[in-house]
Amino acid sequence: MSNSTKYIFVTGGVTSSLGKGIISASLAKLLQARGYSATIQKLDPYINIDPGTLNPYEHGECYVTDDGAETDLDLGHYERFLNVPTSQANSVTTGKIYQAVIDKERRGEYLGKTVQVIPHITDEIKDRIQILGKKGEFDIVITEIGGTVGDIESLPYVEAVRQMKWEFENDCLVIHLTLIPYLAAAGELKTKPTQHSVKQLLEFGVQPDILCCRTEHHLDLTIRKKIANFCNVGINAVIESIDAETIYDVPLLMQAEGLDKVVLEKLNLSSKDVPNLDSWNSFLHTLKNPKSEITIGLVGKYVELKDSYKSISEAFIHAGVSNECRVNVKWIHSEKLTKANIQEELGELDGILVAPGFGSRGISGKIEAVRYARENNIPFLGICLGMQCAVIEFARNVLHMEDAHTMEIAEDSKFPVITMMEEQKTIANLGGTMRLGAYKCELKPNSNTAIAYNTDLISERHRHRYEFNNEYLKQFEEAGMVAAGKNPETNLIEVVEIPTHPWFVGVQFHPEYKSTVDNPHPLFVGFVNAAKEYKQK
Repeated sequence: MSNSTKYIFVTGGVTSSLGKGIISASLAKLLQARGYSATIQKLDPYINIDPGTLNPYEHGECYVTDDGAETDLDLGHYERFLNVPTSQANSVTTGKIYQAVIDKERRGEYLGKTVQVIPHITDEIKDRIQILGKKGEFDIVITEIGGTVGDIESLPYVEAVRQMKWEFENDCLVIHLTLIPYLAAAGELKTKPTQHSVKQLLEFGVQPDILCCRTEHHLDLTIRKKIANFCNVGINAVIESIDAETIYDVPLLMQAEGLDKVVLEKLNLSSKDVPNLDSWNSFLHTLKNPKSEITIGLVGKYVELKDSYKSISEAFIHAGVSNECRVNVKWIHSEKLTKANIQEELGELDGILVAPGFGSRGISGKIEAVRYARENNIPFLGICLGMQCAVIEFARNVLHMEDAHTMEIAEDSKFPVITMMEEQKTIANLGGTMRLGAYKCELKPNSNTAIAYNTDLISERHRHRYEFNNEYLKQFEEAGMVAAGKNPETNLIEVVEIPTHPWFVGVQFHPEYKSTVDNPHPLFVGFVNAAKEYKQK
């Protein structure tokens, strides 16, 4: 069966966290640079419908798309590398698959048949894999399968891959990402875990076409021959994936290994066009040769796991390059921040970012950080809950509303300056019910935000239930905190600023989700620039 769209599957073996997402994004970048249109989707084997209700300690940050999908953080990598937005169709979970099949069964769509993992679950998986291909927008769809081969929960996905390889023959290939560990005591690299991992895939009926080998040391020809021999792949299909200085090096390392060439050969696609990576190379050059450096404090309650704020730390990298400046992020635990230690923790910073989050833990530290930034004229950016903390801090310390709070934490506050959105009040279920996805925002001309964006109308992604309480807007504006951005339809306050402060911006939306290598986010670029100026002064 021939097909105009080509499908590439990326599986992982030996251990988790080998970087399937980065390899997938790097390959897609190389194919894109050769003139092919590519997209990447993630199949996650957990039974949650989406990661929206998962603790960031469990799963890192929850990434949000324009159309409001709450997804795995790997989708952030896909967008940052490719500069192409993802959607609901790019993120599939076992929960979604089973829910769809059960809904069909309840509607009687299976005509009385016994519903089983094969063919019903696997058919649903194959349908989801092909949604993006059938749109006709993409030449190549790369599908990353979460988890590790051999996990019970990923078996239906591997079976779906086996069926698609059989059905689509030359239009389908499998890249298996594996580990070649180095045993210091023996002083050598070991190929046995890779052999076992491939053997396990073969037991499930899938022969990988290409092996991507994660390693800390270079693979010599002897080791490559051994892997090729025992795993039934050509020697040119044994690709070394050595530890890199930055994830943005990986596309160039993969290009040097010929990954894109091997893929195109195996898919019978032309590899005549040489990849144009000029802008990528210049980004990397500036990243590694900055003209100055600054330190920005990221104040959050999940800082032990950096992946909880992945998009923010990457947005700082992009904005730093744009300003020819290295941004060092100081990770500050909001739970440990108090009036007593604030000078010690925040005193040397050039900028302060108060991070998003939910719940009461660590919020007093966030409010103290806002106060410190406001009173000491340090450039400040508050995102989502960070913006709400800026509002609470201003109400308490400038408007003297001592009891001011968000209704998320204090429902009986005398001054609920942050209140639950009207449409949220009747919602009982927590999953997928927040205000999610892209909404428009009108910016106040000449505000710091409008200057950063260089436009008065923007669209940004959201993930929240609570909003600024407009009943207090007049008092805030009279005291010096203004609404610098509003949703044109609902009047929801999206941006607050203090015009007398050098650079003090709080945003209800999540600008970090839209920052890419090719398009650093204007708000982060403006914030980093303000921090640079602050340091020079």
